[in-house]
Amino acid sequence: MIKKVLVIGAGTMGKGIAGFLASCDIQTFLLDQNVEITKLAIEQISQKIQKDVDAKVISEERKKEIMSKILPVPSLSQVGNVDIVIEAVVEDLEIKKNLFRDLDKIFPSNIILATNTSSLSISEIGRCLKNQERIIGIHFFNPVSKMKLVEIIPGEKTSNTTIERAKNFVEQIGKFPVISRDSPGFIVNRILIPMINEAIFALYEGVADKQSIDDAMKLGAAHPMGPLALADLIGLDVCLDIMKTLEKSFNDPKYRPCPLLYEMVKQNKLGRKTKEGFYLYK
Repeated sequence: MIKKVLVIGAGTMGKGIAGFLASCDIQTFLLDQNVEITKLAIEQISQKIQKDVDAKVISEERKKEIMSKILPVPSLSQVGNVDIVIEAVVEDLEIKKNLFRDLDKIFPSNIILATNTSSLSISEIGRCLKNQERIIGIHFFNPVSKMKLVEIIPGEKTSNTTIERAKNFVEQIGKFPVISRDSPGFIVNRILIPMINEAIFALYEGVADKQSIDDAMKLGAAHPMGPLALADLIGLDVCLDIMKTLEKSFNDPKYRPCPLLYEMVKQNKLGRKTKEGFYLYK
């Protein structure tokens, strides 16, 4: 039974994971190298829960209980004992490897070190550890509170014990675990992000306007959300990072990111988190 978790990274995924774990009554430490981002994340978690209070889904007392489970920490040295560490920082291999080197030195060898990476190699990240048996991918989907699936990705030296503990943790918090081989994009993003990229190409080449593309996939393929709206939800920078990883890993031109995707990221039109992507957001 997992009782204490450290989440590193207070961005979209980090705060989503932290807020959800707290709602599962798991003591959750939240750490970001930028203390102000951590403060903002906790404020946003509180605002999100308040909506449930206002809608009478939960009580004000329950909100206080959930928020009391989230503890901001300024540094790794002030975390103390946890059962698992979940890294949710930027999708950059070297940044992640440097972080995991530090985690390997600080946390005992029986502590699971998990990464929420959406496409990078678990084995490659794990090569910087002395004990590679404890690293694993635990990939949540956005929004964490609503998405049932969690991908579990063992590295080449991840132990069966670590896999079972990760699977039990995912089931403990009411999610559905699937095991994926350590291959670029794993299961969902290997299929989903190229589809989104193709939708962006359709817009870029003038096949149809954005609303028509999204409506077509919602009404013609029974998707709950159109691919361009979904790209805005995921983050266009994240979509681009995943496409770059797929293109580099497979060396296949079918994974070439659309020039429009590059341009929108260059203009910082990243979707919902910057209030503008393919659509505008208040």
